[in-house]
Amino acid sequence: MIKKGIGRQIVLHYFIVVFVTLLMVEVIFMFAIRTYYYDSIYNHIVNNASRTTDYFKKFVSSIPEEDPTYFADMIRTFAIDNTEGEILNRNGEVLINSTGFKLDKPIQTSDVTQALTNHVGKWIGREPGTGELVMAVSSPLQFKGETQYVVRYVTSMERVNAKLMNITMLAALVGVIILAVVLLFSIGLANSIVKPINNIRAVSAQMARGRYDVKVKGDYRYELGELADTLNYMAQEIVRSNQIKDDFISSISHELRTPLTGIKGWSETLTLGGFDPEETKIGMQIIAKETDRLIGLVEEMLDFSKLQQNEMKMVITKVNLKEILQETMLNVWAKAEQKQIQLKLEDLSEGQVLVAGDGNRLKQVFLNLVDNAIKFSPESSWILLTISVKEHMGVVEVSDNGIGISTEHLRRVKDRFFQVNHQGGGTGLGLAITQQLVELHNGEMEMSSELGEGTTVMVSIPLLDEAEMEELITKQIEDAPVEES
Repeated sequence: MIKKGIGRQIVLHYFIVVFVTLLMVEVIFMFAIRTYYYDSIYNHIVNNASRTTDYFKKFVSSIPEEDPTYFADMIRTFAIDNTEGEILNRNGEVLINSTGFKLDKPIQTSDVTQALTNHVGKWIGREPGTGELVMAVSSPLQFKGETQYVVRYVTSMERVNAKLMNITMLAALVGVIILAVVLLFSIGLANSIVKPINNIRAVSAQMARGRYDVKVKGDYRYELGELADTLNYMAQEIVRSNQIKDDFISSISHELRTPLTGIKGWSETLTLGGFDPEETKIGMQIIAKETDRLIGLVEEMLDFSKLQQNEMKMVITKVNLKEILQETMLNVWAKAEQKQIQLKLEDLSEGQVLVAGDGNRLKQVFLNLVDNAIKFSPESSWILLTISVKEHMGVVEVSDNGIGISTEHLRRVKDRFFQVNHQGGGTGLGLAITQQLVELHNGEMEMSSELGEGTTVMVSIPLLDEAEMEELITKQIEDAPVEES
């Protein structure tokens, strides 16, 4: 007995489909066989009746009325094995038959009625006296253009029906054998599907309990193979994600501890007093610097949280990308000067490059990209910012000749919490946030890099569509909260 589950459903459905198909085939087959046998008998009798009719027309010019001797000779001449021949008058009364058995009642079956209308008649039914199933074929015997008599042949169908029954039983036996074979094959088929599913289910249950080291083993094909590979890949990604989170927690703990230690140390030192104004000023500057650093870390994590929860508010306005880049360069100029890095802006566009976007968020994008370029570039190097227009897109490229990124890390550098260099500081969220901000502007961000040669980041933002801009501004005005007076 197959227990409840997908295996039983497969076997049941497969069995039902084959059973219904076999039943239809056998019904059609038996109907065809019965029709073939019955038609063969009918055609044989009709051919014989036709010869009898032709003989009567051709050789009988005048006959004594109801001459039993003549009719008896004709019945014997055109006799059929296992078939009774009869001559009837127009009233259906039997004048003579091949068995010599005389009937008291006239025959009024449909074959006789059809023969009296100059057609060959056929009737299948049971004899009143014996209850035997018979086929009767009647043909008219015409004299001087009128139907005077009917020749009727009656044959039993019991032997044919018995043979048909044997064929039916044989066909049913073959059907049962086929169904048994189908059942065995369907059970095997169900097991070939259910066994891998049970294996995958068991592995997924272990994964649900936190065991990501287990793997789905087995060379499964088609969708099951894809499911197994997907589950194994999911486990690898969870392990990798957990490792990244652990690294992030370790990194962010370090990042938070360092400024907090500096703030606490100088706070306690300044509390003791006894310092000259210059030393006090240095301590306060360090406290302010470390406080800004903490604020930056917290804001980065808050931005990432908002982006993940789709809560980032965007104020869409008309933004000039050239102005954003110029402001960005001014903001990072001092930091670049400390490493003697030259910042260059190359304008390949003709006129203004206007996009619909949030100016502050776009500035955040380019600040993060340029800040990363400064962080990972050597002293006395350069960073080039290029702006151009390509295929109705405003394109900004940030290129440097810094340390570059390996091919392996380049594929993952935009993943959240991922850091190429854990000693470089930061949360590993900067590029992930940048990527999502660009996507919120319906743009794209692509990176290309070569280890030891430098990195180029290309950001593409759709150019401003005036009609779309008006629609966005109108929507923002409608969605803005109304202040109560």
